[in-house]
Amino acid sequence: MFFAWLKQYMPRSLYGRAALILIVPIIGLQLVVSIVFIQRHFEEVTSQMSRSMALELALVVSELEASGQSNAAAPLHINVQMPAPDNRMSRRRWYDFAGIVVKRELHESLPALEAVDLPNGGKVHAYVQTGAGLAELTFARARVSALNPHQLLVNMVFFGILMTVIAYIYLRNQLRPIKRLARAAAAFGRGNVIDYKPSGAVEVRAAGHAFLDMRNRIERAIDQRTLMLSGVSHDLRTPLTRMKLGLSLLDDEDREPLERDVQEMQRMLDEFLSFAKGAHEGEPEMSDPIALVRGIVDDCQRAGMPVQLGEFEGEGELALRRVGIRRAIENLIGNAVRYGTNAVVSVALTERALRIRVEDDGPGIAAEQREEAQRPFTRLDASRNQNRGSGVGLGLSIATDVARAHGGMLRLGESSEMGGLRADIVIAR
Repeated sequence: MFFAWLKQYMPRSLYGRAALILIVPIIGLQLVVSIVFIQRHFEEVTSQMSRSMALELALVVSELEASGQSNAAAPLHINVQMPAPDNRMSRRRWYDFAGIVVKRELHESLPALEAVDLPNGGKVHAYVQTGAGLAELTFARARVSALNPHQLLVNMVFFGILMTVIAYIYLRNQLRPIKRLARAAAAFGRGNVIDYKPSGAVEVRAAGHAFLDMRNRIERAIDQRTLMLSGVSHDLRTPLTRMKLGLSLLDDEDREPLERDVQEMQRMLDEFLSFAKGAHEGEPEMSDPIALVRGIVDDCQRAGMPVQLGEFEGEGELALRRVGIRRAIENLIGNAVRYGTNAVVSVALTERALRIRVEDDGPGIAAEQREEAQRPFTRLDASRNQNRGSGVGLGLSIATDVARAHGGMLRLGESSEMGGLRADIVIAR
């Protein structure tokens, strides 16, 4: 719970999290090595060199106090200027951390030292008070600190980046099978079956084989359900046909009620057969959803249904199972005109999603019953108009299956313009 606030700043993708796990230890290691090198190694070396230089300066100062000149300055490569110029300064560049150590050690070792000037990385000017006056002692900066203290840091950063790149390439190759598995699972969830062969690490291969087994079992279950319901529906057509032939020999008074029952049974069988075929009939193909919906509405209007075209937004094509989409829209239109007097169909195609909307002016469905209405063989006649006939209870279920097969969903709501039911098929692009 202490680190819960960090979750909102963490990357969400697997690549991002893996890269973070890879980079954070490398950066942390480099920071630790840098701090240890600067504080422990570099400072100690600078202190030792500064103390050694202070002994040489003390020798030169002692000679200056004794005779006013120093014979040891030249062999020690120390330039002596007496008296010192009046424009003496005590400077240090802000990033020259070694200069802090140099000044501290020289002041501690030379009590007569008044100022130390570090104008650049090449020279050091030390101002010492002697009996003959103020003297300026100049010597090379390399005698009190290392010349290239950044070499270790540069090498460390360079090889750290190099190893990070190599590790990232290896990590990407390890994560690629996981992304392929995710794409195959997402495609299967939308009703598409793409070629997938397990690869990668042992655990990833095991997950891939488990996914393939699951996909095969689901496909077998769908095929068995389709064959069973199709066989039952097909076998029942034969006795229905014999019943129609037998009823044709009866008088009109006795024949008409029985014929209505037979027609109702025929319609129920057709609904069962449509449901048995499922939402995976046909292969996805690039289609213009607006043109497809226009054709469906035209066919319904020719059949005498009171359905109108609404607003159409956007343009483009989308991979659709045309048979399944047609069946879903026709079922929604059929429900709309059965329980209402008018229906309106509209389409909105954006960069992110496709929305096909069917609205009616009927009684609608209560909010607490909308989820139940999408289940197979569910009829909510208590809230719908029974004078228009009762369906089998598969219309919304078929539309829901078709939407899910396309990676989308069926949303039910209340129409703000017509007051009845609003059914939206939403499919992500």
